[in-house]
Parts: sequence; structure tokens; C-alpha cells
Amino acid sequence: MSFFGRIFSLSLRTKFILPIAAMLVTCMVVVSGYLIKRHSNSFVKELESNGATLSKMLSINAESGVLFESTYELDDLLGVLSRFDGIDYCIITNADGAVLSQTGERDIDSLTGQYPEHHRFHDAGDYQRYFTTNHGREILVIKAPVLSQTQQINREALGMTGGMDPSIAGNQVMREIGTIELGLSLESVNREMTRAQTIAILLTVLVLLATIVMLAFIISAITKPVTKLVEVTDQVSRGDLSRRLDIVQHDEIGHLATTFNKMIDSLKQSRDEIEEYNRNLEQKIVERTQQLEAAQAQLIQSEKMSAIGQLAAGVAHELNNPLGGILGYAQFTLEKLQKNVPEKTTTKEIESYLRYVRDIEIQARRCKAIVQNLLRFSRSSRTEDFEEIDVNRAIEETISFVEHQLRLSKIDLRTTLSRDLPPIRGNTGQLQQVFTNLLINAMHASTPGTAIEIHSRFSPALGEFGGAIELIFIDHGCGIAQENIKKVFEPFFTTKEVGKGTGLGLSVSYGIIRSHGGEINVAETEGGGATFTIVLPLQKQASLSDTDTVVKTKK
Repeated sequence: MSFFGRIFSLSLRTKFILPIAAMLVTCMVVVSGYLIKRHSNSFVKELESNGATLSKMLSINAESGVLFESTYELDDLLGVLSRFDGIDYCIITNADGAVLSQTGERDIDSLTGQYPEHHRFHDAGDYQRYFTTNHGREILVIKAPVLSQTQQINREALGMTGGMDPSIAGNQVMREIGTIELGLSLESVNREMTRAQTIAILLTVLVLLATIVMLAFIISAITKPVTKLVEVTDQVSRGDLSRRLDIVQHDEIGHLATTFNKMIDSLKQSRDEIEEYNRNLEQKIVERTQQLEAAQAQLIQSEKMSAIGQLAAGVAHELNNPLGGILGYAQFTLEKLQKNVPEKTTTKEIESYLRYVRDIEIQARRCKAIVQNLLRFSRSSRTEDFEEIDVNRAIEETISFVEHQLRLSKIDLRTTLSRDLPPIRGNTGQLQQVFTNLLINAMHASTPGTAIEIHSRFSPALGEFGGAIELIFIDHGCGIAQENIKKVFEPFFTTKEVGKGTGLGLSVSYGIIRSHGGEINVAETEGGGATFTIVLPLQKQASLSDTDTVVKTKK
């Protein structure tokens, strides 16, 4: 992790303390350094000023002693220096450089020093210099001249006894008659400077520590509620709405805590309401689902009854032919039996009677089959009533309902049914309703002289695909407009005239095929017309949700 990354990952308290402490340390170091430096300079300047004053006083008091080279007087003068601390040595010399008096030891030959310009006095012959001895001691050497004032008198004024007129007096001349060299030790100054620096550093550290402690306390008082807020927020993010912020302050943080607690209460209330809604919603969904299933069953049944009504004429005609034959054979046989005496009935006549009875049985069975198919088709069935069925047989039974109407409409019906179709699980009545709707729609869209084709084939299993049966219904009628081809499976959509269609046939058919886990697609027939393709899987798949029931179309 980079440096800035580590900085950003620190806690809020550390982010507050570190920069403020760094700024505070920097300011304290700068201020303390400046004060120590200024204090040290004041000690040095005071030493220089005191040394210069002392050397001046010595030079004034040593004038007569140097002038008369009175060693006794000069020693007595230097004896006064013993009462002053920090004086390393003092030497008084005459104009020729001879030592007249001395106190302390002076090893000036072994001294090396610096001569900074700002330490020199402006008086002639005065200067001060800093030296470091071989033993490491620092001293300040100050030299001051011993001056004597003399007066020059004109020769004409000599011998006057009545006093001398100032106007004729001579000029006063100051001349250097000796030198005073004073050596001051810097040990006391350095000691005071060291003590001042130590005190300044200690005060700086104490102030810094006190400030950091106070700052940490203040920042802790600020960040502690924020830390509590973060902890409670983490629990709220995990779904735990039982915690509350126990912060009692009359500032912005206290207001934030109060608002946050209100927000948690609002969230808890909303969640409780949502959970209650979910519980009620589940029950309502079950009720609505049952109602929808019942409504769907009624819709399927009503659409089936509508199809039965359209098939009624054809079914009646289909029943009329065998019933007419039954009636004719029965009347003919009855008439023969009434005319012939049983004893005189020949074998040939008995065989004819048996042939008539067999024909009656065949026609009666045909009527029975038509009635049974019609009853099975009209019977209300549920999606759960699935069983193994033969799709080809369901198509053939459906054809028996509509073939008479197709003949009346002069429309040919061509079937190509594969005989190797495996059985599937489904509901025969519902699938027959789909086939009937497709055949009736194809018949209404076709013109006399055209044909309707029905094909069935098997698509074998491939990979995860478990195999399916494809049923194709092809007509060569007016077809479906391109803008309507995506709407044919929508409820109440119809292109028929008013009163000739409800628009529910294909919608109901789509729902039936989806309930069987299959698909139904529509495409244009080459040369005109429409082609409906039904794909029924061998194993019923889970029905898609309403959002997935998208009608697939092909061009």
C-alpha cells in the first residue's frame, strides 16, 4: 500500500490528531528556536556591554597609576576585580607594552580567535574578540586604551603670575599612555544559555504534550459519537434495526443522532409493513392464482364451446349419414321379416339379414365414436389431467369434426403424419382444441380450391435437448399482414369481421401449448398464407413466467 493509501486508511481520530500535532510541533519548534536564539544573543550582548563598561572604568581609574607607573596603585585597582564573577584575567601595560600590573593568568599566545566586525567598538583602539583556549574554554578579550589629557601652553604665557587668559591658553591633547586588556569567561553565559534552552525546551515539550492531550480529548469527544454512528450503521446495513444511538448532546452531532434514530424507527416500521404486505401478498397471490386458473379454465371451455358450435353442422351431417343407413337397413330387415314365415326363410335370406345387422352395428359404432369424440372434446379438463397420448390419433379425431365443413367449403385437407412418433404427456382435449382452432382459422382464411396441409415429425434428442414432436399446419389463404403477425397471440386480437370472431382462439391455444411446456410459432407461407408450427417436448418443461412469454415469429 502506498503512503497516501496508508494515510487515507487511518481512523478519523488519527487523521485529526496527526496533522494538527505536526503543525503544532512545527510552530513550537520555530517559536522556541527563535526565543532561544534571541535569549542567547541578549546574554552575549549583555556580557559585551558589561565588559566594555568595566574596561572603560578601569582605563579611567588607571590613568594616574599608568602615568606614574605606580604598581601598587594599579594592583590595588585590579584587586577590586576579585569581587566580580567571570573575569578570567586583566593586564595593564604602559605605552611601550610593558606589563605594569596583572591579575589572573593569560595564555594569549596559545589562543586562536575570530574577529567578527560587528563585535568591534567604534572608539579608537578599542576592540573585543572571542577566543577558544586549547582546553576548550571560551573567553571574550576586550582591550581599552588608557588615555591622559595634556595641555600645551604658548611660550608667551610662561612666567605670568596674574593668571592665564583662556583665550591665550594652549590646546588640550589626549594621548594613549597604556592599555588595559580584560578577559571575560563565557562559562557563566553558556551556563545561563544552556539553562534557558533547557527551560525553553521543557516548557515547549510540556505545552506540546498538554496541547496534544487536550486535543486528543477534544477530538475523542467529537469522534466518539461518530464511531458509535458507524457501528450502528454497520448493524443497520446487516438488517439489524434493534440498536439506537444513545448520544445526548445539544449540537449538530446530537441532532444527527436524533435524526438517525428516527430514520431507524421509520425503516423498522417500513420493514414490518413490507413483511406484513408480503404475508398478505402471498395469500392474495394464491387466491388470485386460483381465480385466474378458474377463469382460464372457463375461458378455454367457452372457446371450446364456440368451436363446438361451429362444428355442430358438420357433426350433425356426420351423424346423419350413418343414422340414415341404420334406419334403412332396420326398415328393410323388418319388412322382410314381416313378409317371410320363419319356417320358409331360406339360408340366403338369413345371411342377408345378418349382413344388414352387421352394417347397422358398424354405422352405430361410427355414431358412437363421433359422439364420444365430441363429448371428450367438449368435456372440461384441467391442466393437471395429463396422460400419455398419441398426437397423431388426436389429430385424426380432430379431423373427423371438421372434414365435412372442409368438403362443403371445397378445401382439400392433406395430412402427412409420421408413424414413428413417441407418445407424450399431455391433455388430449386441450390439444384437440388447439388443432380445431388452427383448422377453423385456416379454413376461414382459405379460398375454394386451395388445400390445408398437416405434417407431424419427430426431432430426436441432441445433447441436453431431449427430443420433441413438431406439428405444422399450413394454409394457402390470405395470410397475415406483417404488422399483425406479432399480435396474433394477443387476447381479443382478430382480423375477422365483427361478430365472426372473439380474438381468443389463438390466445387460448398459445396458453395451452405453453402449459404443455411447448412453443407455437407463426410465419408466412411461401406464395401466400400462414404456417403455424407447434413444438411439444417429450418431457414437459416448466412454464415460463409472464415476462418470458414472448411470441416467436419468423419471416
